[in-house]
Amino acid sequence: MGTLRRAAAIAGRAANDLLGFLVFTLLDLLDLLLCFSYKLADYAAEAQWKPCYCFASPGRGGAGGSGGVFVLSVLSSTKLQLEDISDTLFRRPSVVSDVARAALQKLNVRRCPPSAAAAPVRVRPTRKGDGFTVNNSTVVRMPQGKVGGDKPSTAPCWSDCHCDSCCPRGSPDELYVYVECPTDGKAAKEDVLFIHGFISSSAFWTETVFRHLSADARSRYRLLAVDLLGFGKSPKPSDSLYTLREHVDTIDRSVLRRYGVKSFHLVGHSLGSLLALALAAKHPAAVKSITILAPPYFPVPKGVQRTQYLLRRVAPRRVWPLITFGASVICWYEHISRTVCLVLCKHHRFWEKSFKLATRNRVRTYLMDGFFCHAHHASWHTMHNILCGSSGRVEEFMDAVRERLSCDVVVFHGKGDELLPVECSYAVKARIPRARVEVVDGVDHITVVVGRQKVFAGELEEIWRNAKAESTVVAD
Repeated sequence: MGTLRRAAAIAGRAANDLLGFLVFTLLDLLDLLLCFSYKLADYAAEAQWKPCYCFASPGRGGAGGSGGVFVLSVLSSTKLQLEDISDTLFRRPSVVSDVARAALQKLNVRRCPPSAAAAPVRVRPTRKGDGFTVNNSTVVRMPQGKVGGDKPSTAPCWSDCHCDSCCPRGSPDELYVYVECPTDGKAAKEDVLFIHGFISSSAFWTETVFRHLSADARSRYRLLAVDLLGFGKSPKPSDSLYTLREHVDTIDRSVLRRYGVKSFHLVGHSLGSLLALALAAKHPAAVKSITILAPPYFPVPKGVQRTQYLLRRVAPRRVWPLITFGASVICWYEHISRTVCLVLCKHHRFWEKSFKLATRNRVRTYLMDGFFCHAHHASWHTMHNILCGSSGRVEEFMDAVRERLSCDVVVFHGKGDELLPVECSYAVKARIPRARVEVVDGVDHITVVVGRQKVFAGELEEIWRNAKAESTVVAD
């Protein structure tokens, strides 16, 4: 019986791999066709070509790139630092892209002499030391407008939604924050910051956990749930590269400084758990407890190219399970994922009304709202620059939590999570030995909160009660 099960499992994996190869080869072709289609559509709608990463490579300028040397001043105060940019943006190996890139390179060699080829980008750091070279003009062209201190652009692309919810009229650098203060009118004794996951919004918390906190918790804590840059009701600047540094800095400005938060508890789900760890490392004396759910942390074996390894782990190009297939499409295909946003996000009001009509308005749609209210430019760069490109920095953050903080660290993970395996949470514990891992039976990546929000609210209250009155910082 055991032999038959093993044989069936092997056959199933082989069938999944074969089907995945066929499906993703077709998707490779489709994405290539969409690349040229969008270039025509962008030019027709906005009278300019928009750069993409399809044929960008470390040795050539990107599509739409121009020749010449760009000299940029990388300031410590700017949002952009080139080491924050993941090479998975322009290096996603596939048979179709490799053939197309080789053909274009041969064509360029025939048409252009070597001296006319796209020149590398020379970046001059402000501190002492030699500059360094980035041989990818697409990566540099996209953020050129903001490196010199220009205000971020919030003008949406024609393929994005233009409604007030998706394009707020406020400051382009100020995030939307849902704040719930004590109901009795008294000042809160403690603050709690909630950070949602990838392609989600603050409603992930406000429509679940917030509704089930006890009266005692509501009278003691000020609850703050933020919409990340590019998601929900927050700004979606078109010239941002949505790096980890930029996400953390905008949370710092829009939440901690704006609301005068001095000490706080952190709660983060999925992508939000990485940002929670980053904030804890940045403010070690202020954090009172850290609760993270389904952290996307994969230790990288020695001798393996870090970003490409993480790309394969986060998005393994498989058709099953469906959530893995969806992640693979979003992560591997710049133009197919843009098409998904064009069909669903740009017309989200139609889909929302249709769903409410079909369900007779009996089903809450906050998860759909979180998915619909994002920009493709934001999700694409956040996925690559944080989930694939920030593993090394995340390990530094965990080391800082281990060595400089003494607060409690609790990690929840659904046993049935098909997107991120439970091993991710145990890997966090291996890095932070005092972390407590709670594996929840019968739940997955989303239902670790949704569906058990009342239970989870009680678990959070217990964590907050047990937290030390004041986090102590261990001397360096």
